[in-house]
Amino acid sequence: MDRPAVAVLFGGRSSEHSISSATAGGVLQAIDRDRYRVIPVGITRDGVFVLEDDDPAKFALDAARLPEVVDNGTRVLWPEGGADRALRVRRADGTVDELGRVDVVLPILHGVHGEDGTVQGFFDTLGIPYAGGGVLDSALCMDKHFMKIVLAAAGVPVSPSVTVTRSRWESDLSGVRRDAAALGVPSFVKPSRAGSSVGVSKVHDASELDAALEVAFAEDDKVLIETAIVGREIEVAILEGRAGAAPRASLPGEIVLTTREFYDFEGKYLGGDGADVVCPADLTATEVAAIQELGIRAFQAVDGRGLARVDFFLTEQGLYVNELNTMPGFTPISMFPKCWIASGMTYPELITELVDIARERSAA
Repeated sequence: MDRPAVAVLFGGRSSEHSISSATAGGVLQAIDRDRYRVIPVGITRDGVFVLEDDDPAKFALDAARLPEVVDNGTRVLWPEGGADRALRVRRADGTVDELGRVDVVLPILHGVHGEDGTVQGFFDTLGIPYAGGGVLDSALCMDKHFMKIVLAAAGVPVSPSVTVTRSRWESDLSGVRRDAAALGVPSFVKPSRAGSSVGVSKVHDASELDAALEVAFAEDDKVLIETAIVGREIEVAILEGRAGAAPRASLPGEIVLTTREFYDFEGKYLGGDGADVVCPADLTATEVAAIQELGIRAFQAVDGRGLARVDFFLTEQGLYVNELNTMPGFTPISMFPKCWIASGMTYPELITELVDIARERSAA
């Protein structure tokens, strides 16, 4: 029997290009090749789809040299829609080769133009099954402003915040400072539509607000100022249920900060000191059940598909959802895989689960 073909899609135009590429290294290394035929498709920083090398080592995460997709002269030609599922590549010399039928796309893209519903809509239009979130949940969770609105409407506790647009920042500086002061300090300033802690700053007093906003506005023209909640940083991994069953929640993990003030880009991906990823977290059975239940509620509130990581603050007053991430960090050392590994699933099995969920959904 022919193996289903999985197009592993990575790179992209966002500031998280290198993390997506590093994730591809882990996925290409671990995916079950006895079960699937793999087609690595990279997206350059300029948005060019290229046929990449099927070489996990090429995309290893190295703090001294972050991996990336470069233009190698090839151009991936996606199916033309309808019943066509044939993937083709135009080589640098102009010749076109058939790559065979593509059965599922595994889009391990982070940030805008990949995790925000855009690429999901592209594949929906072509009628190609894909793993992970759909258009709606991806778009909602990419935009923290609207994510908070949806979660709050569903009765899911979220941290107090105010949203600031660039135009308001430029025209109503005093009003923005007044709104920020009402939230108190410390606070966090973050782009509304970015991930991997890119553009995030912690504000300790009012004098730091302007600089923090400039950093965030460099990533997006809409920014959130959030009250810094004091509590444990707990994360739980969610998978879509099979055959119409309810979503599933892993054992929770915890980000334990030692010398870092928050879990920033370096701490997440570059092995920086000061933050430890602990899974499973040291929690009571009651706390685990509450986190899993609220994680599933949050996933359902955004009409989640495929997967999500739900991030919480566990405080003396209870749980607050910080955010949902529909394509969380997926390197072997990232929290999402580690939570499922702690729950009894291997990293290759987790990749298989994502692909099979997509195939099952498309067949329904």
